[in-house]
Amino acid sequence: MTIETAAQAAYIVAALLFILALAGLSKHETAKAGNTFGIAGMALALAATIALAVNHGINSLGVALLIAATVIGAAIGLYRAGKVEMTGMPELIALLHSFVGLAAVLVGWNGYLHVEADLGGADAALLRRQELLGIHSAEVFIGVFIGAVTFTGSIVAFLKLSARIKSNPLVLPGKNILNLGALVAFAVLTAWFVIQPQLWLLIVVTALALLLGWHLVASIGGGDMPVVVSMLNSYSGWAAAASGFLLENDLLIVTGALVGSSGAYLSYIMCKAMNRSFISVIAGGFGIEAGPADDKDYGEHREITAEGVAELLATADSVIITPGYGMAVAQAQHGVAELTRKLREKGVNVRFGIHPVAGRLPGHMNVLLAEAKVPYDIVLEMDEINDDFADTSVVLVIGANDTVNPAATEDPGSPIAGMPVLKVWEAQNVIVFKRSMASGYAGVQNPLFFRENSAMLFGDAKDRVEDILRALAEHRVLAA
Repeated sequence: MTIETAAQAAYIVAALLFILALAGLSKHETAKAGNTFGIAGMALALAATIALAVNHGINSLGVALLIAATVIGAAIGLYRAGKVEMTGMPELIALLHSFVGLAAVLVGWNGYLHVEADLGGADAALLRRQELLGIHSAEVFIGVFIGAVTFTGSIVAFLKLSARIKSNPLVLPGKNILNLGALVAFAVLTAWFVIQPQLWLLIVVTALALLLGWHLVASIGGGDMPVVVSMLNSYSGWAAAASGFLLENDLLIVTGALVGSSGAYLSYIMCKAMNRSFISVIAGGFGIEAGPADDKDYGEHREITAEGVAELLATADSVIITPGYGMAVAQAQHGVAELTRKLREKGVNVRFGIHPVAGRLPGHMNVLLAEAKVPYDIVLEMDEINDDFADTSVVLVIGANDTVNPAATEDPGSPIAGMPVLKVWEAQNVIVFKRSMASGYAGVQNPLFFRENSAMLFGDAKDRVEDILRALAEHRVLAA
């Protein structure tokens, strides 16, 4: 068996491992195995690529640089993965997407410099004989465009998610016309480049795509950022696939298509869960400042102490916990898991209600709860638990805001109108854990805080949960 054949066989095995990785990551129970499959597939792909490079006559310096780049990249990845908190995962993912986009841009430019910039060279002559020169030019142009949009879009998403810039949407005059005009210009420039490839056209489309990527994400508000992360994941996949065509690398094409299609499907699922269309998200999404609805006087909120919450829990027969990003920031999941265990030991029916976009990233809350050893069977999705709130004694809203906002169903003028939410307000008692009365990530006030059956428990969620545990230990009903 030749090295070429062995490498192609390794690529097929790696592609299968990537498919198994996606399948494994779709369930909590198999997520660890899915990660292992993905790691094995990538290691095999890297080894096969290095072997192919050696077989194609790359010199010793080139091999050394390739191996050095692999080692440095792996070291940085391991360092960041080990250091990042779960609360920082959304912005880290957005930042990683930007690397894929930048790589696609560089591959596209490299393809241009090897072929279109040297039309009298051997590579261009070979493509001309095969009648593939126009296809190569289209691959270069489209790959650079998708990569550049992904690059700057991901950078803006990273800055928003990490609170380095405000999450409010940028609203330029005629923003939809600007986006549409950029796409029309891209189509015209692509046709021009295929007919007559010129350097200035590639420069123009690179600059255009960089600006479009920035504007697309900057004009999207905080409420839609989870969809944006998924959307950029899809873009990065298609950018990788475009690079695969340019590099004639079948594995990169397959892997890019897997990432692109899975990201697109996830975006569709999330948009459906939020009662949004994908086009409406791109056009601006949630987060635009509300009008008169935000100026409403909802009355006074009611506060409660940890001891008061403990008394409610001590007499409750059913409890639903709805976590959000605030729980992740406070690292309160372990205390919440302990509270859950204590209540269940005393016969209280405790369950969790998870909104599809809770925590700014799909599955974020599920991962945190799994990390704290909360049983999978009591962690339910929104559609599974929404009808049960009316029969629930106490709901603990821990760090959630927009996902439990009744304005989504009751106020047609609200920026989040139509977004499906957890109907926590239907329960007998609602306890909201928050640091302050500030609005959520979408910048929308929550009338839940002012309802008669709601009470605010202010402070760090981790500290307040520990206070409740201490109070429960002293309570005669739940005393050990």
